[in-house]
Amino acid sequence: MAKQPSGTGPEEAGPEPTVRLGTLTEEPAGSGVAAPYEPAAGRQPLVGARRFWAGRRVPSALTAAVILAVAGLFLYDVSAVRADRDAMSWRKRLADELATRHLDDVWVIVGAAVAAVLGLWLLVLALTPGERGLLPMARHGQDGVRAGLDRRAAELVLRDRAMGVAGIRWVRVTVRRRKIDARGSSHFRDLDDVRRDLTAALDDAVRQLGLARTPQVRVHVQRAEKKG
Repeated sequence: MAKQPSGTGPEEAGPEPTVRLGTLTEEPAGSGVAAPYEPAAGRQPLVGARRFWAGRRVPSALTAAVILAVAGLFLYDVSAVRADRDAMSWRKRLADELATRHLDDVWVIVGAAVAAVLGLWLLVLALTPGERGLLPMARHGQDGVRAGLDRRAAELVLRDRAMGVAGIRWVRVTVRRRKIDARGSSHFRDLDDVRRDLTAALDDAVRQLGLARTPQVRVHVQRAEKKG
């Protein structure tokens, strides 16, 4: 009798895995445009997903390094004073300046403003998700998998789809969290027809990306300049 593989129960499961997609899998040659994504039968419908949180490693490392350096310098100076040595000249001057300068002094106000701005910046970094270059994709209920699409990859996909519209000479697509801007030029066909076809193509392509939040598509088409 085959031995059942051992495993952990649902209550012992680890943190849900995260999948980050930097590129999209290419379809075989001759397959044409990929069909819209449809969930398999019996699976839960797509639901929204929260944004990914950045590790903030660089700001955290810089803040920790500055605090460690300042604290170490003060600790060394205080230890030197306790050992019957003279305090460093910069600490004597700093203590004298703090004792003699008034609160309405220009340098006191500037220093307080810089400290407030730095503190506000750290609070913003701590309370915001970050990872603006990663677009969260929709999920199948609580299937335990989170996926994200790189913004550059989404721009390349949408640009390729836009270039397939008849009349488009060149196009530039910019993807943001809430909107997508497409600017292009047409060298033939009526601009209204090109704009309508381009909007429809991009709307369909955005739907196929499977993003958790569907951005609003904005299209700007102008007549291409004739050379010579």
